[in-house]
Amino acid sequence: MQTQIFKNNLLGQYSKTVLENGLSVYIMEKPGFDSVFALYGTKYGSINTKFSRNGGPDIEVPAGIAHFLEHKLFESEEGDTFQRFAKTGAYCNAYTSFDKTCYIFSCTKSFPENLDILLDFVQSPYFTPENVAKEQGIIAQEIKMYEDNPGWRVFFNLLREMYENHPVKIDIAGTVDSIAQIDDKLLYECYNTFYNPTNMFVCIAGNIKTEDVLKQVNDGMKPREKVTVKSAHFSETKQVKNHFVEQALEVAKPLFCLGFKDIPEANRVSIKDRMVAGITLDLLCGDCSKLYKRLLLEGLIDNELSSEHFQGEGYSAFIIEGESENPKAVCAEIHKEIASMLKNGIDTRLFEAIKKAAYGDAVKRFDSTENIVTDMQDCAISGGTLFDSIDMLSSITKEDILTCLAKLTEECSVISVITPKQ
Repeated sequence: MQTQIFKNNLLGQYSKTVLENGLSVYIMEKPGFDSVFALYGTKYGSINTKFSRNGGPDIEVPAGIAHFLEHKLFESEEGDTFQRFAKTGAYCNAYTSFDKTCYIFSCTKSFPENLDILLDFVQSPYFTPENVAKEQGIIAQEIKMYEDNPGWRVFFNLLREMYENHPVKIDIAGTVDSIAQIDDKLLYECYNTFYNPTNMFVCIAGNIKTEDVLKQVNDGMKPREKVTVKSAHFSETKQVKNHFVEQALEVAKPLFCLGFKDIPEANRVSIKDRMVAGITLDLLCGDCSKLYKRLLLEGLIDNELSSEHFQGEGYSAFIIEGESENPKAVCAEIHKEIASMLKNGIDTRLFEAIKKAAYGDAVKRFDSTENIVTDMQDCAISGGTLFDSIDMLSSITKEDILTCLAKLTEECSVISVITPKQ
């Protein structure tokens, strides 16, 4: 085992241990907390549709297989995993995103028993032609449900016009046609490739002892040969396919997403650049921004205007979304505000206030075991430490914000709108 200890004078410390089989284990002790939150994850998400194994030839698989695997792992020869957790009183769940799949539980008692269940079922795949066929019908219904979900469609319609080659443009669950190609042999092939300890991580925070948890995790590992996996790179330019896309669905008021496509310089956005992006969006359209107040006064938006920096392996975008009777007018005002900020500079008082708020939010996250574990899995995927954002905040300057704003051009933007059906 190889262990690193990361410390912060205000927030405490946590450890990262790499076991002999390559599994990374992140643990933060929180004495006095009532609950424990645990996560067992793999660096395998919906975008990993083309990859090589141990330096071999490229393998291409149907879209949606990572999400399909997540569903199937809860079914085992021992029965339904949810029922196993229910007997201990624990909450359990799982999720698949673009670049990871994670299995989680939280509990206030019986932590060792729950950890044993988590370690066991994630390492015990059970796929048969019959249970795969049954799951195809279930997931097909889920896909069709999301096809009529306005919030989901406005986002993925945006991605489809923004990206030419990158699989991030495809729904996480895949399509009805793509999942129809999945069988038990393909599931085992992807499981044995991506669910290898060298590609996985365990993150735990709560009222626990590091030594006890490390021993239990290490003892709970099943023998596996190490696998080297490399996902394909999908080249993109800043050019978008179309600047506008529209779809009619059952909504009371039009929804919109305005996205600005960016290309990460090193295939993945750095931690500091992610922080700069977040502050930039807050300055541009956050609740305290001049733009937000103006849009409210002019009646162009009702209440909410949300934003996110959407990023991962090979993709990056700045996204602003909300509801409006006139989405194009809102987007035009956003473009005007970007131009004004680039010309006139950044409001110093607002800039400092947003940085202080970001610092407070970062510190507050350590009051929640769930937030700590969520940030640990981000470290496992993207690198860095839990304390990086706090340490880097003071170094962010107004010049960093202006450099970031300059990326938000009309040429690299897409407007996605969901309009009410007539």
